[in-house]
Amino acid sequence: MNLNRVKIVFAIAALLILFGIFAYFNNVPDPYIDEGLAPPAIEAGASGNQYPALKIENTLYINVKSGVIKIQLLPDVAPQHVKRIKTFATQGFYDGVVFHRVIDGFMAQTGDPDGTGRGGSDLPDLKAEFTQKYGFERGVIGMARARSDDSANSQFFIMLNEAPHLNGGYTIFGRVVDGMNAVDNIAKGEPPAKPDKMIKMYLEP
Repeated sequence: MNLNRVKIVFAIAALLILFGIFAYFNNVPDPYIDEGLAPPAIEAGASGNQYPALKIENTLYINVKSGVIKIQLLPDVAPQHVKRIKTFATQGFYDGVVFHRVIDGFMAQTGDPDGTGRGGSDLPDLKAEFTQKYGFERGVIGMARARSDDSANSQFFIMLNEAPHLNGGYTIFGRVVDGMNAVDNIAKGEPPAKPDKMIKMYLEP
């Protein structure tokens, strides 16, 4: 047997061995499927939130200079915060309030009638309603707070991008379902030189 034939034989043998290894590992049971186990949970906030169907009674609108922001409120995870937001919307509390802190690529914060980031309403602060059901992805709306978990009052923020580090540390009470282009066009700054404002907030008519 000449050298070339030896090389061919070894090459064929190597290919057969590689094929056998591939076939073996390709047939190893997938523990998430073959054993009936659930796949690993999607990381909270990794654009994997599964929301309930939108209902009229949980639909909120905010008119801003650049358009209309349509919001789905989420009482399934934050009933007391949703109740507070509905109360403020009905009272006209937010009408004319500026976006006092808008960080490009992060979030747009508003809800302080003083426009400084240090104010709130005369109502008592709310107890935290943190959740692991939803994460802070683009369009999610959370309540701002001070150092205490139970210090949310009237200020809130709309996410311009995903921020998993906020998950479980701030109450999520809603999400934008239409009008993110309007949110993206809100004047940026801390504070903005010429801040945009909520012209009007109102519930589904």
